[in-house]
Formats: sequence, C-alpha cells, structure tokens
Amino acid sequence: MTDDPLGLDPETMRQLGYRAVDMLVERLSDSSVPPLRRATPDEMASRLGGSPPNEPEDFDEILRCLGDDVLPFMSRGDHPGFFAFVPFSGTWPGALGDLVASAANVYAGSWMESAGPSQVELEVLGWFKDWVGYPSTAAGILVSGGSAANLTALACARETRSGEMAGDLVAYVSDQTHSSFARAARNLGFRPEQVRVLPVDDHYRLRTDLLAAAMDADLAAGRRPLFVSANGGATNTGAVDPLPELAAICRERGAWLHVDAAYGGFAVLAEAGREQLAGLELADSITLDPHKWLYQPYECGCLLVRAGPALVGAFSITPDYLNDAVARAGEINFSDLGMQLSRSSRALKVWVSIRYFGLDAFRRAIERSLELAALARDRIEESDELELMAPPSLGVVCFRRRYGGLDDEHALDTLNGQLVSELEASGLGLVSSTRLHGRYAIRMCVMSHTTGAEDVERVLAFLETAEVGDAETSPLAGYERHPDITTSRPIPREARFALFDELPSEDARRITELGIPRDAPTGEVIIEQWATTRDFFVIVEGSVEVLVDGERRAELGPGEFFGEIAALDWGAGFGYPRIAEVVATTPLRLLVYPDGSLQGLVREYRAVERVIRAAVEYRLSRR
Repeated sequence: MTDDPLGLDPETMRQLGYRAVDMLVERLSDSSVPPLRRATPDEMASRLGGSPPNEPEDFDEILRCLGDDVLPFMSRGDHPGFFAFVPFSGTWPGALGDLVASAANVYAGSWMESAGPSQVELEVLGWFKDWVGYPSTAAGILVSGGSAANLTALACARETRSGEMAGDLVAYVSDQTHSSFARAARNLGFRPEQVRVLPVDDHYRLRTDLLAAAMDADLAAGRRPLFVSANGGATNTGAVDPLPELAAICRERGAWLHVDAAYGGFAVLAEAGREQLAGLELADSITLDPHKWLYQPYECGCLLVRAGPALVGAFSITPDYLNDAVARAGEINFSDLGMQLSRSSRALKVWVSIRYFGLDAFRRAIERSLELAALARDRIEESDELELMAPPSLGVVCFRRRYGGLDDEHALDTLNGQLVSELEASGLGLVSSTRLHGRYAIRMCVMSHTTGAEDVERVLAFLETAEVGDAETSPLAGYERHPDITTSRPIPREARFALFDELPSEDARRITELGIPRDAPTGEVIIEQWATTRDFFVIVEGSVEVLVDGERRAELGPGEFFGEIAALDWGAGFGYPRIAEVVATTPLRLLVYPDGSLQGLVREYRAVERVIRAAVEYRLSRR
C-alpha cells in the first residue's frame, strides 16, 4: 500500500471494472430503451446538480446515478429503429479497444512514446488507403470526426498550394456541402468573397458546368482556384457528386479536389457502394468517418491525403522542448500530421474490432444497409400515401406523406413535421428531417448493423398511417445541417415576383425607407455574372434583363427584384456568387439594400421571406 491518494490495488480495479461492464451490458441488452429520450435543462439540473463531494462515494451509487440519471437521457444509435441523422451504432470490441486506449492512457503523438500504437494507426490507415484505391505513398491521420478532417484538408491544401493565406485564393462547394466546411473556411481566414457556393442538379449533385464556369471566371479575373469540396455521400440526401468529371476539371485548373466521404466512404467495401463512389481514388484528399459506416464508437474520423508529404509540410512544427521526440528515419510522429499534439489512440478500437469480427462481417453489414435502403425506397414507391422527395443514394431515403393528395404545401410541411415528432414519442423509431428544394422532407438513413427489414417496415407503416396529434416538438423546427434558401410552395413556370405585393402598406413603407435610392442609365450592367457582390435590388421604375452566359432568361420591371440569391447566407457569411448578369434595358430607378440587409428583412417580415424564397427556388432551377 502506498500513500498515492488516487491509487487502487489490482483487485479493486478488477471489481470496479466488472461492475461497470455489467451495468453497460445490461443497458445495451435492454430492448425497452427508446431511440431517444429528451429532458429539460431544469430536469437534468435537479437530477445531477450540486457541489462535488469532498469524501469518497460508493461506486455502486455512482453506477446507479449513471444508469438512472445520465445514460437514459440521450440518443441510442444502436436502436434498430434509429434512422435519424447518421446512425452511430458501434461495436463492443471497438468499445473495449477504447477502454484499452483510455486505461493505458496512450499518448499517440510521437513514435518515441508510442511506437506500438503508432504502428497500429499506420496499419489501419493502410487498410483505408487500400479500400479507397490510394497508393501506399499516401498519408493519413485519425482525428475526432468529419469536421476536423475537413478543416485539416483545407489547411493542408492551402499550405501546399499557396503557403500562406492570400486574398486571391478561392474555394468551391455545392449548396449540399456539409456545414463544417463553412466553419473551416471561416476559421482559416477565408473571406465571404473567397468561397463560391454553387447550385446542384436535380439529383443534388454539384453541377460540373457551373463549377468550370465559376473557376474560369475567377482565373480570368486573376484569382486562384484553390479547393473544391465534393460530396462522397451528402448528408442531406446521400448524393455522390460526379467525381471523375470533377477531378478532370480540378486537374485542368490546378485546384485541389477534396471529397467529403465522411459517412459514405466506407460503402466502397460493398460492390454497389463502390460503383456509386467511382472516382474517389482521384481525389487529392478524402474525409472518412469510421464512427459512422465502419461501426466504431465515437470519436473516430480520418483524413487521407494522396500526396503524403503534404501533411507533414502543412503541420510539422518542432519547438526546442520536443527535440528529443523528433521522428528518426522511418518513424512517424502523428502530431506532425495534424492539429493535435496531445492525442490518444483512435486506431486501437478499429484494429481490435476488425480483427475480432473479420472484414467480411463489416462488408456484410454495409451490404445489408444498402439492401434495406433499397427496400425502403421500393416500399415508399408502392405506397399510395408516401412519396420520394429525392433519388435515394447510399443509405439515405428522403420522402414525405401526401395525406390523400393534399395540395397545400405549407399544410403538408406542418403535418409531416408533426408526424416525425409522433414517431419519436412512440418509441418505435427515430427519423430526422431536412428541406429539399425548400420542401419539408422526412429523412431516413439506414445504416445500423442492428436494423432488419422488420424495423424498416415498422417505421414506414407508422409514418404511413399514424394520426397526427399534438406534438411537443415544434413541427417545422426540423434539424437542418445545411442552410436552405428555397421555398416550400410550388412555383408557376412563368412566375413573377414583386416584393411589396403581399405587404401591409406600413411594412412596405418601412422597407422602402431602408433602401438606398440609385439611378442607372440604359445599358448599364447592374450585376456582373460571377461577381462576389451581395447587394439586393428592387426596381422602382424601368426594367432590366437577366442574362446567363449571354442568353436572355428574363425581363423584370417595377416592383420586382434581383440579386437575392447571392444576398442570402449559406453559412458562416458565405453564399452564392452572382450566377447571372443584370443589365438595364431602360433608365432605372432602384432601391439598393447593401450586403447583409436582406437577411434582416427576411427575418423580420414573413411575407418578404415567402416571396424571396419562392424566387430563389424558381431562379436557381432555371440556371
């Protein structure tokens, strides 16, 4: 016995471990635990609030508190009816790998201090490189998740291609890109005019024609296309961008192609998934998340970089106090390949679980997920009440209930939102929601290895037939990972949009007073295509024509507006470039609302929001 105030003898350590494992196994085996149980802040404070104890507490009481007051109030990603967001169904051997890493307190930053864990990480990364078709000379690092991987990729590309942040660098994304890219770009110093958000096609894939045109316009203006973020399974719909075509465009223009395959990338282990992800191996970097479709416990993300030395070049810094740990010949210090100096081993859980089950078991689990997603698609297509809202891709199926052919889009939005809440309240399953072309959609992501055909059928049958009652959850406050600037009502083909038509006269007067008057002569270019300005314009007198690549698309007159697409925020201050040119066809009098003003109008005036969103959807669809 020592005087260590925090030490335990081996037998006590064993007993505490056995009791903790017993509690966890009992919980994980309890089929009555619902996929989600909410709690208010007041309820959680009443259960757990208080000062820390000065004296020891009984371990059984600590476990009781965990079992009664902590763990019940969370989502359960391994529930067979959990189809919300991206399901996170781990494996027990993976959890034990985490236990090993935590109990051994592995530091996995330098080879000197962790040769064994570092080699395990190299082995795991080698498996990943082989699966996606990367060469052995590629490099990688395990990080906390897709957000950290995307930020690391953007930083690596900038350091490799530029060496420093510069005002002429430009990055390109689709409006289906994960919101973590907006955060990464903001944190790395990209200004709003340095990110181009581009519309997608009817299958929610980045349009190659728009990307090429935007990049060429930037090159002609003396800017440098730096980075394109493509989707290898978009979070909203599962869409996979046309990777071979994007790779060719980037190669021709000297840009770095990154593929965010955080949830979808491991589908390459299945033949059907590998076909959808064709061209993944052409990317300069790839984000993967083993804690998604490789069934690992949180946290476990990954970045792979084709040109291996680029990671070291971007992140390696050696202060004097770390000279003893400098990597020698053949050694890898993972702290030199990313943002973390202090890092544990995320590789052990992957290594343990894959060795325990064998890769074929993971392959079968992924194949079954794809089969169940196809089953859900077929079931929806056969239903008289349900309808698909987007082409299903990988494990994501987006749909809604029609309610007997109801035509009122707002009412459909509300009813479907309430339906999602009713399913949650039932405890049978959990789905999430999104907006696709502005319409509310139920989003079902089929990925858990615990899910069977009966679970898919049970949830769809509920959504198809359940009566909507009073739901505590706001029906239209659906979780959205991506900002959406479109409407939820159908648009006539020859639509006209006048800003003030639906406004009370007092509101119209106040909005008019907020605009800055401006006159323009016939022939003046009010907006140049691909410019990065974000002003919003309302026509008081005169008319303009709207041109896309020199082709006349529309003529607008008094009361109508333009510039709204670029004026609205996609995320973190980034937005669409000007995708059309606007020219005065008569002498003009305009009201100009400077960059940022439209956001305030949309928030304050619901009628303005409705007409702006309607115009955005219609005009994007015609681009």
